[in-house]
Amino acid sequence: MGEPAVSIVIPTQRRPAALETAIRSTFNQAGVDVARLELVVVDNDERPSAKALVAALSSEAPFPVTYVHEASPGVATARNAALRKARGDFIAFLDDDEEAPAGWLAALLADQAKFDGDVVFGPVRGRAPADIRKHRAYLERFFSRVGPEQAGLTEEYYGCGDSLIRRAALPDQCQPFSERHNQIGGEDTILFAAMKAAGARFVWSPNAWVWEDPSPQRLNLRYTIVRAFAYGQGPSSACAAADPPDRLGVMKWMGVGAVQALGFSALAALQALMGARQTAFTLDRAVRGLGKVFWWGPFKVRFYGHRSSP
Repeated sequence: MGEPAVSIVIPTQRRPAALETAIRSTFNQAGVDVARLELVVVDNDERPSAKALVAALSSEAPFPVTYVHEASPGVATARNAALRKARGDFIAFLDDDEEAPAGWLAALLADQAKFDGDVVFGPVRGRAPADIRKHRAYLERFFSRVGPEQAGLTEEYYGCGDSLIRRAALPDQCQPFSERHNQIGGEDTILFAAMKAAGARFVWSPNAWVWEDPSPQRLNLRYTIVRAFAYGQGPSSACAAADPPDRLGVMKWMGVGAVQALGFSALAALQALMGARQTAFTLDRAVRGLGKVFWWGPFKVRFYGHRSSP
């Protein structure tokens, strides 16, 4: 039978330099059968602004490259558009601000096969430019994903970037991401929560790591604290969006969030008075707790779905 067919998917919106880095990194994958690979790039700009770049890079690709223009804004819509074009048995998601080392895809596939995983997640290493000094450790950690040192099955699920999904395990193979969450994000959390409830097997793959290079506009506390609040909303929102809604789960997470918000807010205030270097980390945890409490309606943070998004 050989290796499974894999579609590498990169959604993008007006990040030409970062997109080029991400695409080129997929061309350099080692330890995999390139005859079983394809790349699908979904351009979520109103104009097909990435089309020329993708066409130019396609001539260097060791496997087929498909360009998809999805003008309707929203990361869920973009990912669904990619899945309608992708032909692989597995979908490997890479964000357009990520760079994959040569062994990335081989590591994902190896751990998927070893543990028979439906979804495999890898680490993300945030990378800030040398001129970023204020809160540098916090900012690089914020844009990172860490996990166990050993590969294996896990009850945890993470974001879609740097993941490998068995297509047959998706609840809807052409439109699994909730487009109602286009503007607020969390569509991957909703999907993975539903897959977990259906018995999906999640795997952590520590060797399948990627770099993440956040855009300069995001490398500051003003952005990350608001984003942390939105991340905090995820567990409560996922329970509310379940079918049927998990009201006890919502209450549990709101209670957890209230304790976190109060405790870490007090600690952050004390650290700020002392000039502690950990203040930003603690404030982040307080805000995530607050997001668990205030997760509905007017409190929803809208990062996506706008044509002016960075």
